[in-house]
Amino acid sequence: MSAAVVLSKDDLRAVTGFAAASAETVLAIFEADQPDDSRPRDAIAAAWAFARGGERGKALRDTAWAALKAAQVAHTAAGQEAARAAMAAAGAAYLHPLAKATQVKHILGAGAHAARAAELAAGESAADHLERTVRRATPEVIDVLRRYPSAPDGGGRVGELTRQLDAALRTRSA
Repeated sequence: MSAAVVLSKDDLRAVTGFAAASAETVLAIFEADQPDDSRPRDAIAAAWAFARGGERGKALRDTAWAALKAAQVAHTAAGQEAARAAMAAAGAAYLHPLAKATQVKHILGAGAHAARAAELAAGESAADHLERTVRRATPEVIDVLRRYPSAPDGGGRVGELTRQLDAALRTRSA
């Protein structure tokens, strides 16, 4: 059994705000692919609503699932990753207080999917995108991240980007 990690609602709000800001950076990629589909935008809006003091509930879950479904209809891989970033933003509010490496995906998933979307869209390198994501992280987000083990192995390119983001944030002074 994994040890418990102490998380306050403020911790969850900080992580979710970080995730929402990360996903927002690539929302235009999805919207260029699927201009009439608001599901990723709705997921990011729900994440922001929670981060700014709203309740953690059905809207977050529903919009996260809807953004994941939007990823399935995107025509481009970049659009798919941008929608997954939005899904991860809404899902960030459900970070579990279990000291498991897999929980790091709740903290960094939106940033990693966003970096992959940016890389696939050929607008910038993933490294440049990750660098901006690292700068966006607040001391609260870094503190929460450090309560968990390092990001797990696997996960393909997004997993690799998650581990790069994890390493960069763990070595940054909070």
